[in-house]
Amino acid sequence: MTANQPEELRRIYGARFEKNSAYRQRVWRVLIREFFQAQVSPSATVLDLGCGYGEFINQIQCGRKLAMDLNPDAPRFLAADVRFLQQDCSTRWQCEDQSLDVVFTSNFFEHLPSKAALKMTLEEACRCLKPGGRLLAMGPNIRFLRGDYWDFWDHHLALSDRSLAEGLENCGFTIAENHDRFLPYTMVNQREHPLFLLSLYLKLRPAWKFFGRQFFIVAAKA
Repeated sequence: MTANQPEELRRIYGARFEKNSAYRQRVWRVLIREFFQAQVSPSATVLDLGCGYGEFINQIQCGRKLAMDLNPDAPRFLAADVRFLQQDCSTRWQCEDQSLDVVFTSNFFEHLPSKAALKMTLEEACRCLKPGGRLLAMGPNIRFLRGDYWDFWDHHLALSDRSLAEGLENCGFTIAENHDRFLPYTMVNQREHPLFLLSLYLKLRPAWKFFGRQFFIVAAKA
């Protein structure tokens, strides 16, 4: 169940992201080093859900890497050690039961067409995660964006940290962390800020309350 077909995704993301792909890679290198790597064991099996161009999964240090996306362009950006799954995330995943330690997703759930599709996706994540495995979810928080949320053609599902947390609990997860304000909204059509400012921002958590427009939730499989 998807709102956009693979060829449409190729066009949308090519136009939106390829022009600043090198900068995005550098941003994610800082995000992983300064924040996300602490959430992922070096031996973990990790699936990047809605992997895009692989900025996260290519650079995270872990034992086994998988990436899921419908965009047919995604594989050409993925590292050789990443197994690519091209499929609709709301159908049965090409993963065994209890085979994953971490499911990571960034700025993806808002692209799903409905809460029914999101529910099926969360249920698949729960099936594939090991007991105690975790889902790490980052995305734009509708509570702090309002109209700006709809500035992207492929945004369909409006979510807040509260609604996603409730949905996760309904699908068999417990909420370990819920940051309603984490990163600023988007890098699309924004100036390329010096990366030392990002590193400083991640350390100065009070600043999140002023500039954060995205949530970050850690949910554990019950």
